[in-house]
Amino acid sequence: MLQTRLRRPGATIGSAVAVLAAGGLVALSFAGCGVVAPAPVDTVGEVDFGTPLAIPPLAESHVDDDGTRVFSLDARAGTTDFAPGVPSVTWGFDGSYLGPTIVADRGERVRVDVTNSLDEPTSVHWHGMHLPAAMDGGPHQMVEPDAAWSPEWVVDQPAATLWYHPHPHGETEAQVAMGLAGMFLLHDDAERALGLPAEYGVDDIPVIVQDTGFSAEGVREDPQRGYAGGLGDELVVNGTRGPYLEVGSELVRLRLLNASTARTYAFAWSDERPVDLIATDGGLLETSVALDHVRLSPGERAEVLLRVSPGERVVLQSRMTAAISGLEPVVASMNGGTDAFDVLEVRASDALAPAASVPSTLASIEDFDPADVATTRTFDLGDSFEINGEAMDLARIDETVTVGTLERWVVENSNAVPHSFHVHDVQFRIASIDGEAPPPELAGWKDTIFAEPETTYELLMRFDDYADPSTPYMYHCHLLWHEDQGMMGQFAVVEPGQRATMSEGTHHDH
Repeated sequence: MLQTRLRRPGATIGSAVAVLAAGGLVALSFAGCGVVAPAPVDTVGEVDFGTPLAIPPLAESHVDDDGTRVFSLDARAGTTDFAPGVPSVTWGFDGSYLGPTIVADRGERVRVDVTNSLDEPTSVHWHGMHLPAAMDGGPHQMVEPDAAWSPEWVVDQPAATLWYHPHPHGETEAQVAMGLAGMFLLHDDAERALGLPAEYGVDDIPVIVQDTGFSAEGVREDPQRGYAGGLGDELVVNGTRGPYLEVGSELVRLRLLNASTARTYAFAWSDERPVDLIATDGGLLETSVALDHVRLSPGERAEVLLRVSPGERVVLQSRMTAAISGLEPVVASMNGGTDAFDVLEVRASDALAPAASVPSTLASIEDFDPADVATTRTFDLGDSFEINGEAMDLARIDETVTVGTLERWVVENSNAVPHSFHVHDVQFRIASIDGEAPPPELAGWKDTIFAEPETTYELLMRFDDYADPSTPYMYHCHLLWHEDQGMMGQFAVVEPGQRATMSEGTHHDH
């Protein structure tokens, strides 16, 4: 664990020497724990795109007599050949690695019958989903080996790219790295009416990006560790090394999911064409945004459109820089903030199916009225894996929220090191970043943000529908090693005048 508490350079030494010192302190702290920060990585031009991109299967379902759509997931251990004939030990849902893609419509009642065939407890968290706390799949809904759990809820949120993954306290990083993750796609009538690419695996493509390490023989190995967590020197997409995607339509929709445990990406195209962003964590933006890159920290999602010409090839890359990461160069270099990767090669067929033009308006997003804010809370992201100076305690409720109210959460990373922030149950809007309006790519619905060093984020979120004084939701850093080390808190949503029935911390009702 990190023993030296870092402080923002401006508040301590106030010069370039402070930056070097901060990087040195991180390195020395990890060296004392037997951890060596990884060296910068650049695989651009080095990847042999020789394997077709695997497409996770669609999860099968049936509809019960009461109208509930029922899915099933089985967490199990197995082996996966990332290199031909070379097995690696992995975990997956309904298979050896990753899990099937669950698809549901807004308004449907869904149930997922989860079984645990592993030798250790796990859970399944529905990341980005609005649902009751008892169905959330956090560390209070653990599934023991050979046991089952069947959460059930009504889907009531816009079309979006969500995902599911384990959330056992102290073991989340390890279980996600083993392969326990999958997409959960939501559709609604408004999204379907837009005519966007919608044929799963054909022109609507899941792109689950993870970093890992491999031996010379092709066996998957544990990555080296920076302050951010485990950082691999190679990528897999949907579990595929060196993947290529053949497309037969001139317009393709890519659903990007950063399912890595620690690494942040800056996705861009090899020919520097604009990245056409249409959706973020919680659904469609009001209009598409043309960017030179899309930055995604662990847990974040983005939907982008790619228009291709017959026979052309273009590579999806990640090209991080210290400026994009918001880190000082020496800290960035030890935490993946200067790394570059070839991710996925897209190959257009010689003959392409024509695609309609994309509507100029994709969605209507109603702004929150700041005058309606009932409570403001502040969350300081510490450099020693704490929030507001406290580490996670499963028996403590840190915040108590009244159902049906709008709140302002002020999230500050006051340090020189990277963090992120994820809130369960709600999609929020970013009201400001250091007092300024967010850029267009961050103006939609979000549930996870990358928290740049020495930066303050003002988030607005409404807690509707579900109150449960005895079962909390989580908020935490989604750099999963940080979360496992204790960088997480709990909040309960209650009816007016109620109190949480678990013990409460000192930060509620600010």
